[in-house]
Amino acid sequence: MTKIYLLSILVAVSAFGQSPTGSLARIAESEMKSAESLMSVQVNPNTQNYDITYHKLEFTIDPAEYFISGKVTTTFTALSNMSTIHFDLTEQLNVSSVKKGATNLAFAQNNEELIITLPSVQAAGTSATVEIIYSGEPAFGEQGFNTTSHNGVPAMFTLSEPFGARDWWPCKQDLNDKVDSIDVFITAPSQYVSVSNGLEVGQTTSGASKTTHFHHGYPIPAYLIAIAITNYQVFTLNAGSPPNEFPIVNYVYPEDFADAQDGYGATPAIMDLYEELFETYPFSDEKYGHAQFGWGGGMEHTTVSFMANFSRDLIAHELGHQWFGDKVTCGSWKDIWLNEGFATYLSGLTVEHLDGLPQFIDWKAENIDFITSSNGGAVYLTDAEALNVGRIFSSRLSYSKGAMVLEMLRWKLGDANFYQALRNYLADPNLAYDYAVTNDLQTHLEAVSGQDLDGFFQDWVYRQGYPIYTITAANWGNGIYRFTVNQTQSHFSVNFFEMPVPVRVFGSGGQQMDLVLQNTVNGQTFDMAVPFTVTSVQFDPERHIISRDSNASLGVANFATLAGANIYPNPAKDQLTVNLPLDATLQKVIVTNPLGQQVLETGSAEVNVSNLKSGVHFLTVYSDKGNRTFKFVKE
Repeated sequence: MTKIYLLSILVAVSAFGQSPTGSLARIAESEMKSAESLMSVQVNPNTQNYDITYHKLEFTIDPAEYFISGKVTTTFTALSNMSTIHFDLTEQLNVSSVKKGATNLAFAQNNEELIITLPSVQAAGTSATVEIIYSGEPAFGEQGFNTTSHNGVPAMFTLSEPFGARDWWPCKQDLNDKVDSIDVFITAPSQYVSVSNGLEVGQTTSGASKTTHFHHGYPIPAYLIAIAITNYQVFTLNAGSPPNEFPIVNYVYPEDFADAQDGYGATPAIMDLYEELFETYPFSDEKYGHAQFGWGGGMEHTTVSFMANFSRDLIAHELGHQWFGDKVTCGSWKDIWLNEGFATYLSGLTVEHLDGLPQFIDWKAENIDFITSSNGGAVYLTDAEALNVGRIFSSRLSYSKGAMVLEMLRWKLGDANFYQALRNYLADPNLAYDYAVTNDLQTHLEAVSGQDLDGFFQDWVYRQGYPIYTITAANWGNGIYRFTVNQTQSHFSVNFFEMPVPVRVFGSGGQQMDLVLQNTVNGQTFDMAVPFTVTSVQFDPERHIISRDSNASLGVANFATLAGANIYPNPAKDQLTVNLPLDATLQKVIVTNPLGQQVLETGSAEVNVSNLKSGVHFLTVYSDKGNRTFKFVKE
């Protein structure tokens, strides 16, 4: 979501480790502010007392010059009585006038703010419009405004995430307000093509200059407003299905036109997939598109992603943001995984659905290896971390770990619940085209699944590390295998990770069977029926869980001392009797269902099974001479 120079790329990769793929590294790097590793930007309390409803943005730019002239007309509603209005704006840009209607207003620039004195106190609930005229060389510190060249041709583009919008226009850049709609007018030398959010409404030419008008009619935060100018060559693809058809407009450098046509040709299929899984493209009344730019990855500006290349991974990632990041935007930089984790996971879903399960398993394995290359690190940021741009855009944590947390939620809840919860999250009227925080996602997941996810989110989102599993399976006779699950943790912040643990068992005749161990405590045992002799055991074969150095193996069961034990009657309707050898003392009896869930415990050899559901169950006898598991049928 921002850009980075080569030196900064090397620093970022060194600091945050190697990403699982080169494409993910480039995406994270382009979305990372590179100028300063620690920003002094905090929520601006002076911009909290009004709500912006409209911007008219008029910019005059020659991409051959690092300079901007602008007129920004802003309509806002007072949330409390106010005599001044503050905008975020670098002091490197010079404001020449501010007006409210025909009235010139007093103003001052300091502390990266433009402070405007209103002609009278504006009452809460009332609206007004101010016009700001300014010019100058945009600030370099956050690199929100960039000039470059390609094939000898000048080009410029903006990239404002997270804190760069104020570098090039007076705005309100905190994550607490979205502008209801914008009109963007870009005046540039007539030989160039201009790009911005929304639909191109029209062009007018005056002498050697051309003004291009774009309108975007959906709520948008300041950091997603963007412009670009160069000698673009344009081609359009068709997407959507009736009645929600829309164009995919691609702006590419002429020298790369053939490669772009080939690469961007994958976009409609990915668009179809996301619409099938989630909902109609959120901005289908306007367009989607790509604009080539000069950084190492991409940036998901609403309706037009800025792209460094034409790879499918990058296309899938930035397109995914249109739902997760642009329609529903993270409500603070601490919640950045709601943008980046989702976009990364959607690129994985593209692999799953377009390439197949084996490729998706490989994709997950690469991400798990990257995540577990360090023992610590949480998905959710602390207040201090949310000011560190490198930490916000950590490819290991915000991207890869955020994506695999979503995979674990999908595994834990099941596909039907998982996808329905995400559809509800996107459609929630309190979140749609607005902001969301992590708890909003948890609420929707819990509402659909009926599960309490507090423990999951505490362990996997707010705290650090991952589990290391040691699983043994022992043959307990009569087709029963006892699985014992032990776990250690890579970081002290988590005492135990509760997860449904998948294992796959294999037989000598080529048989295989998948089992799920609902692991809630350390050292937990599960007695599972397996209809063949097990020769080997595999932990998490489809890579659902973030874990490292985990293993599953066959062990040896000791039940010879209870060889003479038996249970009767079998099948049983109301009562079942445990018969032990004379030298064995009963300690307890536990009954589990075929899923390994405990359904009954008693200290008596006379076991009342009348309240059990009909079907197969497993009874484990615990004694001073050892343990033994029996399979029985409840009538």
